[in-house]
Amino acid sequence: MAKATTIKEALAKWEEKSGQKASEAKEVKLYAQIPPVEKMDATLSTLVNCEKLSLSTNCIEKIANLNGLKNLRILSLGRNNIKNLNGLEAVGETLEELWISYNLIEKLKGIHVMKKLKVLYMSNNMVKEWAEFVRLAELPLLEDLVFVANPLEEKYSAEGSWIEEATKRVPKLKKLDGTPVIKQEEEGEGEN
Repeated sequence: MAKATTIKEALAKWEEKSGQKASEAKEVKLYAQIPPVEKMDATLSTLVNCEKLSLSTNCIEKIANLNGLKNLRILSLGRNNIKNLNGLEAVGETLEELWISYNLIEKLKGIHVMKKLKVLYMSNNMVKEWAEFVRLAELPLLEDLVFVANPLEEKYSAEGSWIEEATKRVPKLKKLDGTPVIKQEEEGEGEN
């Protein structure tokens, strides 16, 4: 079994290829490492200027060690083995976009810490209950959500009621699964 690539090794490779210093860079791409990255280890805390970090297409199981990333706005973690959202508290005050499709997330516990989150791409995960989905309503700025291919979405899309049910529960959404949300005006409303 090949040894996993550490964040330190991945950063060294990236620095060499990009000619930038990781500690100074605004965007750092560590996706699809061979062999894959398995742990978000403490070396990540050196990325103090990073605004966009990509770790997609690896074998990461846990979100961790984001404490030093005080400027992080976009975090890309698609195509990993992430099971929950623990570890995001560290970037709760800055993160605006979380791309976390193709993971193993069933529960959305802890997502409420994302005070600035506007965009959440989490298609192809394992969320199957409204009780979890409604936690998204606790995100004050969330406006763009991609949720296709979660068991919950598949079930209600099959019945034709997904968009209606989802937007009822998270009313602030402007875009759901790539489609602008059209708000039906309540009758009599908006007539002066």
